[in-house]
Amino acid sequence: MNSRSPMVYKTQQFLLDIAGITSFVGLFFRNLFTRRFEGREFLNQCFRTGYQSLLLIGVTAIILGLVLTIQTRPILADLGAVSWLPNMVFVSVVTEMGPVIFALLFAGKVGSGIGAELSSMRVTDQIDAMEVSDTYPFNYLVVTRVLATTIMLPLLVFYGDALAFLGSFIGLNAYSDISFQLFYSRAFEDFFFRDIFPATIKTIFFGYFIGIISSYMGYYSDKGTEGVGRSANSAVVASSLVVFVLDLIAVQITDLLLF
Repeated sequence: MNSRSPMVYKTQQFLLDIAGITSFVGLFFRNLFTRRFEGREFLNQCFRTGYQSLLLIGVTAIILGLVLTIQTRPILADLGAVSWLPNMVFVSVVTEMGPVIFALLFAGKVGSGIGAELSSMRVTDQIDAMEVSDTYPFNYLVVTRVLATTIMLPLLVFYGDALAFLGSFIGLNAYSDISFQLFYSRAFEDFFFRDIFPATIKTIFFGYFIGIISSYMGYYSDKGTEGVGRSANSAVVASSLVVFVLDLIAVQITDLLLF
């Protein structure tokens, strides 16, 4: 019985977190449409989540395009299909690898930051002080951050896709004298709107759930100094897991609708 107690506790805590996040989602939408929108704080959060993530996403994207091209080129060369490389890399990055990898980076950088920031405010009683002073903090602290992550992640993914495309060109150009115009035409060969639309939709959901989960973990953080680290860690782990689950669901829905 004692050996099962930790497992039972973790299961109960997991179910409580699921119920809490579900309630948190309802609270988000209720406050989004019924209370004053904090426009200035929203723009500040867009700057912090978007602009300050450009370097991380950009460097990763270029390396992603380079590595994928360098690793794949010998295989296609043996098959006599090097001309397919630009299209294969571009479609792979745009439809699957880019959204997932960039979302995981976003969860690690932005999600942990939101969880740590809100939990530190909870631990130092700043959120309680805002509530006591009749200043409802949910819109200022949560709604602005969730909207910022929802909007900025798709834009960062587009930015990362473009740089991954550039990295792929650099990697292929190191082995051949292919021009950028020819590389561009081959990359977009057999590439359709249906390839990018599902990827864009799922990045919106990625951004939303990264924001909502990270905000939940921080907003209802445990008291004490350990609560800050626990909230930041939980925000990254839970957000990353949800990204994979949402991606699996998106792949199944795309297969049903398009094929």
